[in-house]
Amino acid sequence: MKLPSSTSFALLGAALIAISYGLARFAFGLFVPPIRAELELTPYVIGLIGALPLVSFVLATVVAPLAAVRLGARNTALLSGGFGTVGLAVISQASGGVSLGVGVFACGICTGLMMPALTAAMQALVKRSLHGRVSSVMNAGTSVGVVIAVPTILFMAGAWRYAYASFAVLAVIGMVATWFFIPSVSRVTPSTAAPPPPITAMQWMRLFRLSLFAFMMGFVSAAYWIFAPDLVVSLGNLPSGSTGWLWLAVGVAGLGGAVVADLADRNNPPITQALMLMMLAASLALLAASPGQLAIAAFSALVFGLAYMSLTGLYLMTGIRLLPGRLSMGPVLPFIAVSLGQATGSPMVGLLVNDFGYAGAFSMFSAIGIVVAMLSPFYPRSLEQEADEGAEEETGLQAAYDYQLQDEKGEPFRHESIPVKDS
Repeated sequence: MKLPSSTSFALLGAALIAISYGLARFAFGLFVPPIRAELELTPYVIGLIGALPLVSFVLATVVAPLAAVRLGARNTALLSGGFGTVGLAVISQASGGVSLGVGVFACGICTGLMMPALTAAMQALVKRSLHGRVSSVMNAGTSVGVVIAVPTILFMAGAWRYAYASFAVLAVIGMVATWFFIPSVSRVTPSTAAPPPPITAMQWMRLFRLSLFAFMMGFVSAAYWIFAPDLVVSLGNLPSGSTGWLWLAVGVAGLGGAVVADLADRNNPPITQALMLMMLAASLALLAASPGQLAIAAFSALVFGLAYMSLTGLYLMTGIRLLPGRLSMGPVLPFIAVSLGQATGSPMVGLLVNDFGYAGAFSMFSAIGIVVAMLSPFYPRSLEQEADEGAEEETGLQAAYDYQLQDEKGEPFRHESIPVKDS
Protein backbone atom coordinates (compact mmCIF):
# COMPACT_ATOMS: atom_id res chain seq x y z
CA MET A 1 0.00 0.00 0.00
CA LYS A 2 1.37 3.41 -0.99
CA LEU A 3 1.07 5.86 1.86
CA PRO A 4 -0.72 9.10 0.97
CA SER A 5 1.06 12.45 0.99
CA SER A 6 0.10 15.17 3.46
CA THR A 7 -2.21 16.78 0.90
CA SER A 8 -3.81 13.48 -0.12
CA PHE A 9 -4.27 12.50 3.50
CA ALA A 10 -5.92 15.84 4.30
CA LEU A 11 -8.37 15.39 1.41
CA LEU A 12 -9.10 11.77 2.35
CA GLY A 13 -9.62 12.80 5.96
CA ALA A 14 -11.97 15.57 4.84
CA ALA A 15 -14.01 13.01 2.87
CA LEU A 16 -14.31 10.68 5.86
CA ILE A 17 -15.22 13.61 8.11
CA ALA A 18 -17.85 14.60 5.53
CA ILE A 19 -19.50 11.21 5.99
CA SER A 20 -19.15 10.89 9.76
CA TYR A 21 -19.81 14.50 10.76
CA GLY A 22 -21.74 15.99 7.84
CA LEU A 23 -24.05 13.08 7.01
CA ALA A 24 -24.18 10.95 10.15
CA ARG A 25 -24.47 13.86 12.56
CA PHE A 26 -25.36 17.33 11.25
CA ALA A 27 -27.64 16.34 8.37
CA PHE A 28 -30.24 15.23 10.93
CA GLY A 29 -31.51 18.77 11.45
CA LEU A 30 -32.19 19.08 7.73
CA PHE A 31 -34.68 16.19 7.91
CA VAL A 32 -36.36 17.13 11.19
CA PRO A 33 -39.52 18.60 9.55
CA PRO A 34 -40.49 15.48 7.54
CA ILE A 35 -39.32 13.08 10.26
CA ARG A 36 -41.26 14.93 12.97
CA ALA A 37 -44.37 15.02 10.79
CA GLU A 38 -44.29 11.34 9.80
CA LEU A 39 -43.39 9.98 13.24
CA GLU A 40 -45.60 12.53 15.08
CA LEU A 41 -42.90 13.74 17.48
CA THR A 42 -43.05 16.91 19.60
CA PRO A 43 -40.26 19.55 19.52
CA TYR A 44 -39.17 18.50 23.02
CA VAL A 45 -38.82 14.84 21.95
CA ILE A 46 -36.89 15.92 18.86
CA GLY A 47 -34.64 17.96 21.14
CA LEU A 48 -33.96 14.92 23.31
CA ILE A 49 -33.25 12.74 20.27
CA GLY A 50 -31.02 15.46 18.84
CA ALA A 51 -28.96 15.34 22.05
CA LEU A 52 -28.36 11.55 21.85
CA PRO A 53 -25.67 11.58 19.13
CA LEU A 54 -23.86 14.30 21.04
CA VAL A 55 -23.85 12.20 24.21
CA SER A 56 -22.62 9.12 22.36
CA PHE A 57 -20.02 11.30 20.60
CA VAL A 58 -18.57 12.31 23.97
CA LEU A 59 -18.56 8.71 25.23
CA ALA A 60 -16.84 7.49 22.06
CA THR A 61 -14.32 10.32 22.09
CA VAL A 62 -13.24 9.42 25.63
CA VAL A 63 -12.27 5.87 24.62
CA ALA A 64 -11.19 6.69 21.05
CA PRO A 65 -7.52 7.58 21.81
CA LEU A 66 -7.06 4.24 23.58
CA ALA A 67 -8.80 2.45 20.70
CA ALA A 68 -6.50 4.17 18.20
CA VAL A 69 -3.45 2.94 20.12
CA ARG A 70 -4.71 -0.62 20.65
CA LEU A 71 -6.47 -1.17 17.31
CA GLY A 72 -4.50 1.16 15.07
CA ALA A 73 -5.71 4.02 12.93
CA ARG A 74 -7.23 1.91 10.16
CA ASN A 75 -9.22 -0.43 12.39
CA THR A 76 -10.52 2.43 14.52
CA ALA A 77 -11.65 4.28 11.40
CA LEU A 78 -13.30 1.08 10.13
CA LEU A 79 -15.10 0.70 13.46
CA SER A 80 -16.29 4.27 13.11
CA GLY A 81 -17.58 3.58 9.61
CA GLY A 82 -19.35 0.45 10.81
CA PHE A 83 -21.26 2.36 13.47
CA GLY A 84 -22.10 5.03 10.91
CA THR A 85 -23.42 2.51 8.41
CA VAL A 86 -25.59 0.77 11.01
CA GLY A 87 -26.87 4.03 12.47
CA LEU A 88 -27.81 5.52 9.12
CA ALA A 89 -29.54 2.29 8.08
CA VAL A 90 -31.53 2.15 11.34
CA ILE A 91 -32.66 5.76 10.88
CA SER A 92 -33.85 4.95 7.38
CA GLN A 93 -36.13 2.26 8.85
CA ALA A 94 -37.17 4.13 12.03
CA SER A 95 -40.78 3.57 13.09
CA GLY A 96 -40.85 5.78 16.18
CA GLY A 97 -38.84 7.84 18.62
CA VAL A 98 -37.03 4.83 20.15
CA SER A 99 -35.68 3.37 16.90
CA LEU A 100 -34.82 6.86 15.66
CA GLY A 101 -32.92 7.48 18.89
CA VAL A 102 -30.98 4.22 18.50
CA GLY A 103 -29.93 5.19 15.00
CA VAL A 104 -28.74 8.69 15.87
CA PHE A 105 -26.94 7.32 18.97
CA ALA A 106 -24.94 4.93 16.76
CA CYS A 107 -24.16 7.81 14.40
CA GLY A 108 -22.75 9.74 17.35
CA ILE A 109 -20.36 6.89 18.11
CA CYS A 110 -19.23 6.97 14.48
CA THR A 111 -18.48 10.68 14.78
CA GLY A 112 -16.61 10.33 18.06
CA LEU A 113 -14.26 7.61 16.76
CA MET A 114 -13.38 9.12 13.38
CA MET A 115 -11.32 12.21 14.27
CA PRO A 116 -9.08 10.41 16.84
CA ALA A 117 -8.49 7.65 14.27
CA LEU A 118 -7.47 10.19 11.65
CA THR A 119 -5.34 12.02 14.22
CA ALA A 120 -3.46 8.78 14.97
CA ALA A 121 -2.80 8.31 11.26
CA MET A 122 -1.76 11.95 10.89
CA GLN A 123 0.91 11.55 13.56
CA ALA A 124 2.52 8.82 11.47
CA LEU A 125 2.12 10.43 8.02
CA VAL A 126 2.23 14.22 8.43
CA LYS A 127 5.03 16.46 9.64
CA ARG A 128 4.32 18.01 13.01
CA SER A 129 4.57 21.54 11.60
CA LEU A 130 1.60 20.76 9.31
CA HIS A 131 -0.66 19.15 11.93
CA GLY A 132 -2.71 22.28 12.55
CA ARG A 133 -3.30 23.03 8.89
CA VAL A 134 -4.14 19.42 7.95
CA SER A 135 -6.55 19.19 10.91
CA SER A 136 -8.24 22.41 9.78
CA VAL A 137 -8.72 21.03 6.24
CA MET A 138 -10.16 17.79 7.59
CA ASN A 139 -12.49 19.74 9.88
CA ALA A 140 -13.85 21.57 6.82
CA GLY A 141 -15.06 18.20 5.56
CA THR A 142 -18.12 18.69 7.77
CA SER A 143 -19.28 21.37 5.35
CA VAL A 144 -18.77 19.04 2.41
CA GLY A 145 -21.00 16.44 4.03
CA VAL A 146 -23.68 19.01 4.72
CA VAL A 147 -23.58 20.11 1.06
CA ILE A 148 -23.86 16.48 -0.10
CA ALA A 149 -27.03 16.09 1.97
CA VAL A 150 -28.71 19.07 0.31
CA PRO A 151 -29.78 17.50 -3.04
CA THR A 152 -31.58 14.74 -1.18
CA ILE A 153 -33.94 17.21 0.48
CA LEU A 154 -34.25 19.42 -2.62
CA PHE A 155 -35.15 16.61 -5.01
CA MET A 156 -36.45 13.98 -2.59
CA ALA A 157 -38.63 16.14 -0.34
CA GLY A 158 -40.35 13.88 2.14
CA ALA A 159 -38.34 10.82 1.06
CA TRP A 160 -36.04 10.99 4.07
CA ARG A 161 -35.89 7.20 4.39
CA TYR A 162 -34.33 6.82 0.93
CA ALA A 163 -31.98 9.70 1.70
CA TYR A 164 -30.64 7.98 4.82
CA ALA A 165 -30.35 4.69 2.96
CA SER A 166 -28.15 6.44 0.38
CA PHE A 167 -26.06 7.93 3.20
CA ALA A 168 -25.51 4.39 4.52
CA VAL A 169 -24.20 3.36 1.09
CA LEU A 170 -21.76 6.30 1.14
CA ALA A 171 -20.60 5.17 4.58
CA VAL A 172 -19.80 1.74 3.15
CA ILE A 173 -17.77 3.39 0.38
CA GLY A 174 -15.91 5.34 3.05
CA MET A 175 -15.05 2.09 4.81
CA VAL A 176 -13.60 0.69 1.57
CA ALA A 177 -11.45 3.81 1.13
CA THR A 178 -10.33 3.51 4.75
CA TRP A 179 -9.19 -0.07 4.23
CA PHE A 180 -7.04 0.80 1.21
CA PHE A 181 -5.58 4.20 2.14
CA ILE A 182 -5.44 4.59 5.94
CA PRO A 183 -2.32 2.91 7.41
CA SER A 184 -2.85 0.29 10.07
CA VAL A 185 -0.69 2.13 12.59
CA SER A 186 -0.96 4.18 15.69
CA ARG A 187 1.57 6.76 16.77
CA VAL A 188 5.10 5.40 16.48
CA THR A 189 7.24 6.40 19.48
CA PRO A 190 10.93 5.42 19.57
CA SER A 191 11.94 3.46 22.67
CA THR A 192 14.58 6.09 23.47
CA ALA A 193 12.19 9.04 23.12
CA ALA A 194 11.60 11.14 26.20
CA PRO A 195 8.01 11.16 27.47
CA PRO A 196 6.08 14.38 26.92
CA PRO A 197 6.46 16.87 29.75
CA PRO A 198 3.71 16.88 32.37
CA ILE A 199 0.83 19.27 31.82
CA THR A 200 1.37 22.37 33.92
CA ALA A 201 -1.25 24.14 36.01
CA MET A 202 -1.16 27.06 33.57
CA GLN A 203 -1.84 24.73 30.63
CA TRP A 204 -4.77 23.17 32.49
CA MET A 205 -6.18 26.63 33.16
CA ARG A 206 -5.88 27.58 29.49
CA LEU A 207 -7.54 24.30 28.46
CA PHE A 208 -10.33 24.95 30.95
CA ARG A 209 -10.98 28.40 29.49
CA LEU A 210 -10.87 27.01 25.95
CA SER A 211 -13.33 24.26 26.89
CA LEU A 212 -15.71 26.76 28.47
CA PHE A 213 -15.82 28.84 25.31
CA ALA A 214 -16.24 25.70 23.20
CA PHE A 215 -19.07 24.48 25.46
CA MET A 216 -20.96 27.76 25.21
CA MET A 217 -20.51 27.93 21.44
CA GLY A 218 -21.91 24.41 21.15
CA PHE A 219 -24.78 25.34 23.46
CA VAL A 220 -25.77 28.34 21.31
CA SER A 221 -25.26 26.57 17.97
CA ALA A 222 -27.54 23.66 18.95
CA ALA A 223 -30.57 25.85 18.20
CA TYR A 224 -29.57 26.25 14.56
CA TRP A 225 -28.35 22.72 13.88
CA ILE A 226 -31.46 21.00 15.24
CA PHE A 227 -34.32 23.46 14.80
CA ALA A 228 -33.49 25.95 12.02
CA PRO A 229 -35.24 23.93 9.25
CA ASP A 230 -38.21 23.26 11.51
CA LEU A 231 -38.43 26.98 12.33
CA VAL A 232 -38.74 28.13 8.71
CA VAL A 233 -41.30 25.38 8.00
CA SER A 234 -43.43 25.82 11.15
CA LEU A 235 -43.09 29.58 11.70
CA GLY A 236 -42.29 30.81 8.21
CA ASN A 237 -44.64 28.42 6.35
CA LEU A 238 -41.93 27.54 3.81
CA PRO A 239 -42.13 24.14 2.07
CA SER A 240 -39.96 21.38 3.53
CA GLY A 241 -37.92 21.12 0.36
CA SER A 242 -36.79 24.73 0.63
CA THR A 243 -34.85 24.01 3.82
CA GLY A 244 -32.20 22.40 1.64
CA TRP A 245 -31.09 25.87 0.57
CA LEU A 246 -30.30 26.66 4.21
CA TRP A 247 -27.99 23.67 4.54
CA LEU A 248 -26.43 24.40 1.16
CA ALA A 249 -25.60 27.90 2.40
CA VAL A 250 -24.24 26.50 5.68
CA GLY A 251 -22.01 24.03 3.83
CA VAL A 252 -20.68 26.45 1.22
CA ALA A 253 -19.89 29.18 3.76
CA GLY A 254 -18.40 26.62 6.12
CA LEU A 255 -15.71 25.77 3.58
CA GLY A 256 -14.22 29.16 4.31
CA GLY A 257 -13.91 28.21 7.95
CA ALA A 258 -10.60 26.44 7.36
CA VAL A 259 -9.06 29.62 5.95
CA VAL A 260 -10.46 31.85 8.70
CA ALA A 261 -9.33 29.47 11.44
CA ASP A 262 -5.80 29.28 10.01
CA LEU A 263 -5.52 33.08 9.74
CA ALA A 264 -6.96 33.59 13.22
CA ASP A 265 -4.60 31.03 14.74
CA ARG A 266 -1.61 32.95 13.39
CA ASN A 267 -2.91 36.43 14.20
CA ASN A 268 -5.42 37.29 16.94
CA PRO A 269 -7.59 34.37 18.13
CA PRO A 270 -9.54 36.30 20.83
CA ILE A 271 -10.71 39.01 18.41
CA THR A 272 -11.61 36.43 15.78
CA GLN A 273 -13.56 34.39 18.30
CA ALA A 274 -15.49 37.48 19.41
CA LEU A 275 -16.35 38.37 15.81
CA MET A 276 -17.41 34.82 14.91
CA LEU A 277 -19.54 34.44 18.04
CA MET A 278 -21.29 37.73 17.25
CA MET A 279 -21.95 36.42 13.73
CA LEU A 280 -23.30 33.17 15.18
CA ALA A 281 -25.68 35.08 17.45
CA ALA A 282 -26.72 37.36 14.59
CA SER A 283 -27.61 34.35 12.40
CA LEU A 284 -30.04 33.08 15.06
CA ALA A 285 -31.68 36.49 15.50
CA LEU A 286 -31.93 37.04 11.74
CA LEU A 287 -33.60 33.68 11.15
CA ALA A 288 -36.08 34.25 13.98
CA ALA A 289 -36.93 37.71 12.65
CA SER A 290 -37.64 36.69 9.03
CA PRO A 291 -38.39 32.95 8.85
CA GLY A 292 -40.75 33.38 5.91
CA GLN A 293 -38.20 35.10 3.65
CA LEU A 294 -36.12 32.40 1.98
CA ALA A 295 -33.41 34.82 0.82
CA ILE A 296 -32.90 36.22 4.32
CA ALA A 297 -33.02 32.75 5.85
CA ALA A 298 -30.37 31.55 3.39
CA PHE A 299 -28.20 34.57 4.23
CA SER A 300 -28.47 33.74 7.93
CA ALA A 301 -27.33 30.21 7.07
CA LEU A 302 -24.29 31.64 5.25
CA VAL A 303 -23.38 33.65 8.32
CA PHE A 304 -23.93 30.67 10.62
CA GLY A 305 -21.90 28.26 8.46
CA LEU A 306 -18.88 30.55 8.27
CA ALA A 307 -19.02 31.36 11.98
CA TYR A 308 -19.50 27.79 13.19
CA MET A 309 -16.81 26.16 11.04
CA SER A 310 -14.36 28.99 11.79
CA LEU A 311 -14.90 28.57 15.52
CA THR A 312 -14.56 24.77 15.53
CA GLY A 313 -11.40 25.06 13.44
CA LEU A 314 -10.03 27.73 15.76
CA TYR A 315 -10.74 25.63 18.86
CA LEU A 316 -9.11 22.63 17.20
CA MET A 317 -5.91 24.52 16.36
CA THR A 318 -5.78 26.25 19.74
CA GLY A 319 -6.01 22.88 21.47
CA ILE A 320 -3.11 21.58 19.37
CA ARG A 321 -0.98 24.61 20.27
CA LEU A 322 -1.84 24.50 23.96
CA LEU A 323 -0.73 20.86 24.23
CA PRO A 324 1.94 20.31 21.55
CA GLY A 325 2.78 16.64 21.14
CA ARG A 326 -0.44 15.50 22.83
CA LEU A 327 -2.85 15.13 19.92
CA SER A 328 -4.92 12.66 21.90
CA MET A 329 -5.90 15.48 24.27
CA GLY A 330 -5.31 18.93 22.82
CA PRO A 331 -7.73 18.86 19.88
CA VAL A 332 -10.09 16.36 21.53
CA LEU A 333 -11.05 18.32 24.65
CA PRO A 334 -12.60 21.31 22.81
CA PHE A 335 -14.55 18.96 20.53
CA ILE A 336 -15.92 17.15 23.58
CA ALA A 337 -16.86 20.51 25.07
CA VAL A 338 -18.67 21.59 21.90
CA SER A 339 -20.66 18.36 21.86
CA LEU A 340 -21.53 18.63 25.55
CA GLY A 341 -22.75 22.14 24.88
CA GLN A 342 -24.90 20.95 22.00
CA ALA A 343 -26.21 18.01 24.03
CA THR A 344 -27.21 20.46 26.77
CA GLY A 345 -28.59 23.08 24.41
CA SER A 346 -30.67 20.79 22.20
CA PRO A 347 -33.32 19.75 24.77
CA MET A 348 -33.21 23.26 26.24
CA VAL A 349 -34.18 24.71 22.87
CA GLY A 350 -36.99 22.17 22.53
CA LEU A 351 -38.29 23.10 25.98
CA LEU A 352 -38.16 26.83 25.21
CA VAL A 353 -39.89 26.28 21.86
CA ASN A 354 -42.76 24.56 23.67
CA ASP A 355 -43.06 27.42 26.17
CA PHE A 356 -42.13 30.56 24.18
CA GLY A 357 -42.23 29.57 20.51
CA TYR A 358 -39.42 29.45 17.97
CA ALA A 359 -38.83 33.20 17.80
CA GLY A 360 -38.55 33.54 21.58
CA ALA A 361 -36.24 30.52 21.95
CA PHE A 362 -33.89 31.63 19.14
CA SER A 363 -33.78 35.20 20.50
CA MET A 364 -32.78 33.96 23.96
CA PHE A 365 -29.98 31.83 22.54
CA SER A 366 -28.81 34.74 20.40
CA ALA A 367 -28.53 36.90 23.52
CA ILE A 368 -26.46 34.20 25.23
CA GLY A 369 -24.11 34.14 22.25
CA ILE A 370 -23.59 37.91 22.46
CA VAL A 371 -22.73 37.70 26.17
CA VAL A 372 -20.17 34.94 25.51
CA ALA A 373 -18.63 36.98 22.69
CA MET A 374 -18.10 39.88 25.10
CA LEU A 375 -15.96 37.58 27.26
CA SER A 376 -13.56 36.76 24.40
CA PRO A 377 -10.61 38.73 25.91
CA PHE A 378 -10.30 35.73 28.25
CA TYR A 379 -9.78 33.37 25.28
CA PRO A 380 -6.50 31.44 25.88
CA ARG A 381 -3.38 31.99 23.83
CA SER A 382 -0.58 29.51 23.25
CA LEU A 383 2.73 29.88 25.00
CA GLU A 384 4.45 30.84 21.73
CA GLN A 385 1.97 33.64 21.03
CA GLU A 386 2.33 35.07 24.52
CA ALA A 387 6.12 34.86 24.26
CA ASP A 388 6.06 36.75 20.95
CA GLU A 389 3.79 39.42 22.41
CA GLY A 390 6.02 39.70 25.47
CA ALA A 391 9.07 40.16 23.25
CA GLU A 392 7.32 42.86 21.25
CA GLU A 393 6.25 44.63 24.43
CA GLU A 394 9.79 44.45 25.83
CA THR A 395 11.19 45.84 22.58
CA GLY A 396 8.71 48.71 22.69
CA LEU A 397 9.62 49.58 26.29
CA GLN A 398 13.32 49.46 25.47
CA ALA A 399 12.80 51.79 22.52
CA ALA A 400 10.90 54.25 24.70
CA TYR A 401 13.66 54.15 27.30
CA ASP A 402 16.28 54.69 24.61
CA TYR A 403 14.39 57.68 23.30
CA GLN A 404 14.14 59.17 26.79
CA LEU A 405 17.91 58.89 27.34
CA GLN A 406 18.59 60.38 23.94
CA ASP A 407 16.28 63.29 24.71
CA GLU A 408 18.02 63.96 28.03
CA LYS A 409 21.62 63.73 26.74
CA GLY A 410 21.02 65.05 23.25
CA GLU A 411 22.95 62.22 21.62
CA PRO A 412 22.10 58.76 20.24
CA PHE A 413 21.81 55.98 22.79
CA ARG A 414 23.86 52.74 22.58
CA HIS A 415 23.20 49.72 24.77
CA GLU A 416 26.86 48.89 25.20
CA SER A 417 27.70 52.35 26.58
CA ILE A 418 25.71 51.85 29.79
CA PRO A 419 28.02 51.11 32.71
CA VAL A 420 26.88 48.51 35.18
CA LYS A 421 26.90 49.82 38.73
CA ASP A 422 26.76 47.75 41.86
CA SER A 423 23.96 48.65 44.19
